[in-house]
Amino acid sequence: MKLHYALPSDPEYRAERVRHPLCIAVGVFDGFHIGHQVIVRALLHARRAGERTAVLTFGEHPLAHLRPAEVPPQIATFAERVNAFARAGVDEMFVLTFDHAFASLSPQAFLDEVLVRALGVRVLVVGANFRFGAKRVGDVAFAQAHLAAQGREAIGVPNAMLDGERVSSTRIRAAIAAADLALADRLLGMPYTVRGSVGFGAGRGHGLGFPTANVTVPPEKMLPPDGVYAITGRYEGHDHPGLVSIGTNPTFDGTARTVEAWLLDFNGSLYGEELVLRDFRFVREQMRFDSVTALLAQMERDAATVTFPSFS
Repeated sequence: MKLHYALPSDPEYRAERVRHPLCIAVGVFDGFHIGHQVIVRALLHARRAGERTAVLTFGEHPLAHLRPAEVPPQIATFAERVNAFARAGVDEMFVLTFDHAFASLSPQAFLDEVLVRALGVRVLVVGANFRFGAKRVGDVAFAQAHLAAQGREAIGVPNAMLDGERVSSTRIRAAIAAADLALADRLLGMPYTVRGSVGFGAGRGHGLGFPTANVTVPPEKMLPPDGVYAITGRYEGHDHPGLVSIGTNPTFDGTARTVEAWLLDFNGSLYGEELVLRDFRFVREQMRFDSVTALLAQMERDAATVTFPSFS
């Protein structure tokens, strides 16, 4: 998949889009949940022979410009979004900056200047609730009428529903915040995943007989509430049952929030390696123990809750 970090100005690119127009989906697509997946399937279905598919999205959430105090944590990092689109079969991805100039575009200007003139779009595919343009006054009906007058098309994809409610990134964030990772996985259509490189921690786990990996997670990534979770850890193509502790290690008077994973059937070194954690299932809240002995006894009880394969 080809990435663009600005609207193309190359005349050759525009000439190519005249010969081979784009079918494009527009949105933030945080989490690439089952609703987003339906939109991308509609995008691929709309493509004619010789055309290419694309996604237009933003490096930062639009609220970072509009209302910075309300920016939600990310279900998926930017890299995870890129990989999700590539796996889905999208050909190109346009990553724009949502700034004052972009936010000030009228709905007509967005369609004409961005989609048609700059990108050569034949088909726009969006969710049925899609709003766009300054003050979000544009909707799917406007896009359909405006593009149809130019021999182009806009498709509004019906909302994906689960348990009688609309699937949305907001709903997934609420499920993660409530430690209901089973629901989050169902809404995502795939396991909620945390990945990061393993760094050096305090080193207590090895000395206590419970070797844990301190996973460095991107700061923008949304994590479940503090607590202990059963997980599946994936390393070098292999799955391992395990536990992860998210929190500040109150027994040892910690202050920094950390993610410490313990792979129950792995004895090697993970320092500097990437570890992928999924299948989060809540075991217990984080707590302070009066002694290391009490902590170790609880860890044994925590480990007894883990089964393999994990939590399908």
